Amino acid sequence: MFLIIDDDLAVRTSLKLLLKQAGYPAQAVATPTEALAVVREAPPRLVLMDMNFSLATTGADGLALLRQVKQLAPQVPVILITGWGSISLAVEGMKAGAAEFVTKPWHNDALLQTIGTVLSLYEAAPADADTPAASRRQLDKQYRFTDIIGQDAQLLQVLRNVGQVAATDASVLIEGDSGTGKELIAEAIHRNSQRRNQPFVKVNLGGISSSLFESEMFGHRRGAFTDAKADRVGRFELANGGTIFLDEIGELELASQVKLLRVLQDRTYEVLGDSKTRRLDIRVIAATNRNLAEMVAQGRFREDLFYRINLITVRLPALRERPADIPLLTQHFVDQLRATYQRPALKVSTQALHWLREQPLPGNIRELKNLVERAVLVSGKDELGPEDFQANAQRLPVRAPAPGELPTPGTMTLDELEAQMIRQSLAHYDGNISRVAKALGLSRGALYRRFEKHGIPYEQ
Repeated sequence: MFLIIDDDLAVRTSLKLLLKQAGYPAQAVATPTEALAVVREAPPRLVLMDMNFSLATTGADGLALLRQVKQLAPQVPVILITGWGSISLAVEGMKAGAAEFVTKPWHNDALLQTIGTVLSLYEAAPADADTPAASRRQLDKQYRFTDIIGQDAQLLQVLRNVGQVAATDASVLIEGDSGTGKELIAEAIHRNSQRRNQPFVKVNLGGISSSLFESEMFGHRRGAFTDAKADRVGRFELANGGTIFLDEIGELELASQVKLLRVLQDRTYEVLGDSKTRRLDIRVIAATNRNLAEMVAQGRFREDLFYRINLITVRLPALRERPADIPLLTQHFVDQLRATYQRPALKVSTQALHWLREQPLPGNIRELKNLVERAVLVSGKDELGPEDFQANAQRLPVRAPAPGELPTPGTMTLDELEAQMIRQSLAHYDGNISRVAKALGLSRGALYRRFEKHGIPYEQ
């Protein structure tokens, strides 16, 4: 049985009818008191609730009711429904344990899809599983995960793994697309380890050439080579006793991979210009946005090094795989910018939130952060709407799809796709209008109208 909580009779009636048609029996109540009585008597399968039950439209009464419902039935998913609001209210609701946030007027199909997704996530978990928000709070009590924002199930599993692995000295390989937060995860592993009070040294291997690798990583003595005018301490020595983070390890040249392998196997190294062998006490964390297993098969990455660094592998999901975390991340960035630019009234509208959730964001968290900051700086408004983000979104050049390949969703509109197909057909049939029209399933008149619509030159 679903529970609908809304003080508007029309909303209760329409929701109850929609759910009935979808095969979900529902009970509807108008007040928080009635709702709590129902939850105490028999916890529902899912709750859909309004955020306002008084003249003051702050959402405070809705948040209070949400917290009470989650105390009585923490395993029951709650979907918040409101006719107004901002991203901050959505985030507050999610922090308090809500599964999702929907605005009025809702689209029936979208609402039913949301309900289905929420049910599948919650009912796939064990009966005693906690809510995502509560699970995250529990993790934050056990471990230090500063600046890692999100409640997505995939991310929570990553954080659980990080917490368990951190106490060991096992080498960890962090995989994930660019901008997913691999460095933050590496820092979290170090921060939760027994080495937390020792150095954490970051090395971007993609920026070190093979000729400079030994000097950068192992250090050198004065006079060891031309231009070695002073002693240099290497990165491994700086990290001794602590953790070294080898970022972009997939960019490392084969010659340098051999030198790195020896250090990781023996935990020994030699400073250039000094024959004395030195020992290392170090924890190694590596990260890459490449498929190292595939590179091994292609002979571009040493297999022995691959198995040396990936005792534990952590894969970070791309932002498109956890869109429900976009509100939390956006609020986090807005909170930072509010303080940085001294704009206490700064906020983002719920409509803008929904627009952001639909974007592919190939640059992941880094791209979202930049997009939010650009919108804040350029718009000059206290409440940012979808148009502010649309105006400041930086579009990367779209790679032309290979023959027979459809473009990636979000990279091309239907109009652009139609125009491209017409141009390709014109080239294929050497400008023969009749054959182009027939191939596209159009009359000549309809084809001419599309020529004019898309500005495509043609000969009659």
